[in-house]
Amino acid sequence: MASHTPQISPRDTNTTIPAPIVFPPSQKFEGNDGPWSTFSLRLGTPQQDVNVMVSTASYQTWAVVPQGCTSNDPSNCADLRGGEFKYNDSTTWVQNNVTENGTFTLGLEINLGYGEDANGLYGYDTVALSWLGSGGKQLLVESMPAKVVNIAHTGPSLPQQIVAGIATPNFYFGLFGLNPRPTNFTNYQHPVSSFISNLKEENMIPSLSWSYTAGNQYRLDKVLGSLTLGGYDSARFVPNEVIFDFDAQDIRDLSVDISSIIYMESSKNTTLMSTPISAYLDSTIPWIYLPLSACQKFESAFGLEFDNTTQSYLVNDTLHEKLQADNASVTFTLRNPARQSGVVDITLPYAAFDLVAEYPLTPNGSLRYFPLARATNDTQYTLGRTFFQEAYVSADYERRTFTVSQCDWSPNSQSQTIVPISSLTSPTTTSSTPSSPNPSHKPSPGTIAGGVIGGLAGLALLSTGLYFLYTKLLRPNHQKGKKAAELDNDGEQRPELEDGKDGAAHEIDSKGYYGAEVEGEGKRHGHELEGGQGRGHELEGGAGAMAEMPAREAPAAELP
Repeated sequence: MASHTPQISPRDTNTTIPAPIVFPPSQKFEGNDGPWSTFSLRLGTPQQDVNVMVSTASYQTWAVVPQGCTSNDPSNCADLRGGEFKYNDSTTWVQNNVTENGTFTLGLEINLGYGEDANGLYGYDTVALSWLGSGGKQLLVESMPAKVVNIAHTGPSLPQQIVAGIATPNFYFGLFGLNPRPTNFTNYQHPVSSFISNLKEENMIPSLSWSYTAGNQYRLDKVLGSLTLGGYDSARFVPNEVIFDFDAQDIRDLSVDISSIIYMESSKNTTLMSTPISAYLDSTIPWIYLPLSACQKFESAFGLEFDNTTQSYLVNDTLHEKLQADNASVTFTLRNPARQSGVVDITLPYAAFDLVAEYPLTPNGSLRYFPLARATNDTQYTLGRTFFQEAYVSADYERRTFTVSQCDWSPNSQSQTIVPISSLTSPTTTSSTPSSPNPSHKPSPGTIAGGVIGGLAGLALLSTGLYFLYTKLLRPNHQKGKKAAELDNDGEQRPELEDGKDGAAHEIDSKGYYGAEVEGEGKRHGHELEGGQGRGHELEGGAGAMAEMPAREAPAAELP
């Protein structure tokens, strides 16, 4: 099938287009609800290694702090949680003192019951990708002009980035947030840029975009996750022609319509859901949240039983052996709700649903579970990390479009062919329309312009002002020593970041922004980072065990 190539516009000979950054995985599969392919960060000075999960919903960097492991936890608790960030040992750590003790509510996954009272200790420190001693790795980059850098180095480092220290078991691992949304600690007048936005601002990636797949343990003798910032790996997915538009709600930007879900087994095909729903792509959590009616169809097809105590689907050894023998699969058919043209099928084998829960989800040993969750309302419909094992997602925040593709499991799919996604703010960009179809390339979310270009096309009717509009509106206004201004959802310009003023967003205000405005006299924050606070449900008996298992009611008591 022919597909579009990304637009790479000619640049001035004195201008260097940066290559995409390939963020290498940690080489480990970890987690208490997986395991999952993690990614390594280096935090602070001297650098400390921590392994984290990738979050398509978060816009911050989180790391587990020493308060996250208590005397009630196993002796290897720090290793189980990907390593600790000892912020007091970092000479470059600067605590955010907007509140008295630097804590704010995390505010992520509140609609799913994770973080109503979970908090983090916020500050600023150096954040670097990859791990100590990994060095730079060179990768060939397709479609780059002759005078443009054609290699990508791993391990970029940026100082004074937002870092949240977490202790709550609700989020057992730290997170690396991919969403470029800024953070506000006080009000919406002083946003602090995200890590990926700062990479773009420092000309370290070609565009405000990323591509990610979670990897898995059941194919090709284990497949590590893949994350590319500013481009995509054309060897990792099967091309299709469907472009998705960002949802109008920023907090659910990566939303797709699931038009149907089909169970496929050698002797039968069964429809598990035929009424379309809108679901959010969120790699932060493992669960797939669906309406009760669809969950009941899953129960019938797979022989699952819902455990009311844990509010989850547990799988015993007998059922597990049967499901392995049946070798069934589930196909999700996705459609762009805005364009209503074309569909994408993403098929997950039973192995993708065959997950294991560990401490503290299970206080008395490991338990197999099926990562399906009963949604209580339409705000919970979510395709979590389980879905990302078979899906390759590319998001372009400049054009507000993204693609979802089936992962390619052919023998050559593990080779890396990195393709950049061009920026709308390139100094000499003349067009953002797709180039001619080329069967040797796969579609990029950066090939179709968004609504911004449509608006400029209307202004272009004033032919005498065309050049002025082009140079003044499309050309970025670089100011030495300052962050470029951004536009909020109301089209109002956000002021440039001022020294000594900071901010981070955690809850949704009336405008649809993430925000954690401090109430009263800067006292608004969650529980203190004393021990393993947070909420959840046990998978079986055992006092004080925490769990991320979904629940229709309020979470259980705190971990002692």
